Amino acid sequence: MNRERLRAVVVDDSRFMRDLITDALAEGGVDVVATAADGKEAVETVCDHRPDVVTMDVEMPEMDGIEAVGRIMRRQPTPVLMLSAHTGDGAEVSFEALDRGAVDVFAKPGGEVSAGVSRLGEQLVETVRAVAAVDVETGGRDGASDADPASTATAEATPAVVVVAASTGGPNAVEQVLSAIPADAGLSVLVVQHMPGGFTTRFAERLDDRSELSVREAGDGDRVGPGEALVAPGDSHLEVSHASGPRVRVSLDDDDRGEAIQPAADVTMRSAAANVDCPLLGVVLTGMGSDGAEGVRAIHAAGGRIIAQDEATSAIYGMPKRAVETGGVDEVLPIEEVARGILDAAAASVEEGVA
Repeated sequence: MNRERLRAVVVDDSRFMRDLITDALAEGGVDVVATAADGKEAVETVCDHRPDVVTMDVEMPEMDGIEAVGRIMRRQPTPVLMLSAHTGDGAEVSFEALDRGAVDVFAKPGGEVSAGVSRLGEQLVETVRAVAAVDVETGGRDGASDADPASTATAEATPAVVVVAASTGGPNAVEQVLSAIPADAGLSVLVVQHMPGGFTTRFAERLDDRSELSVREAGDGDRVGPGEALVAPGDSHLEVSHASGPRVRVSLDDDDRGEAIQPAADVTMRSAAANVDCPLLGVVLTGMGSDGAEGVRAIHAAGGRIIAQDEATSAIYGMPKRAVETGGVDEVLPIEEVARGILDAAAASVEEGVA
């Protein structure tokens, strides 16, 4: 067998779904070496076949996908992509799977299943390939920070607007950054995490629970100010429509803007560069693809500062690499230093503005 081809195990309690996923992956050049119908069988199958990547259903008999992920990570650490129902409950359990060590989540199609899988086939293959590239044994995904936000506080608030972009491996990285930013630091934060619609509501709630910032999913016309953060809803572009200092109003756009992904960080960053009239910071974290690169150029041209996550701590060094290649990135930092970098950059921007 050609070892350059990815080897996958497909786990789903539906024979129909197993066949559909297998066919989609095979058409994209991924070899499905085995399938499993429940979590218990999945653990043994992964240990026996040692694949490069696993697609894992969430709700299954015998043992669900969450428990299976935990056991796989203990016995045979392997990159896992969760395939979850496009519901609130699906989002909840998917984040539990990410806590157990899964890399990313992909929403199962609703409605006519076969047609949905066919439409999403290319995206599924692309995501599987990205997930397979993650080294789950050495890290690149450190989880939430244990740092006390107060320990990173600056002497006084330094009002600034921060746009954070992330994709594959991003939920844990975004959480680590936001959990280390004090509420009184003066920052207004916009988060664009590539994530299916229906999942970003739970993601925002999770960030709100685990950080000092007041975090919520953005609605059309919402405002965000110092100590607050808005998360772009899945499937909607988030734009800065108006800004007065660090107080920002946003609008949502569900139309196809010709971007490779929706929501796109490029859309948010470009609109922020055009409208924000106080210090503006762009942060590009782990993820596949090039989203954020055009936004970095726009923020840099507007006089803002850019921080990119380094390769060693990125699950996927795609988006940060493309950002660095623009020449507009001011600092490349490991994930555990990004929050401090944001605070320092905001302070420096304010000082330069005063000067």
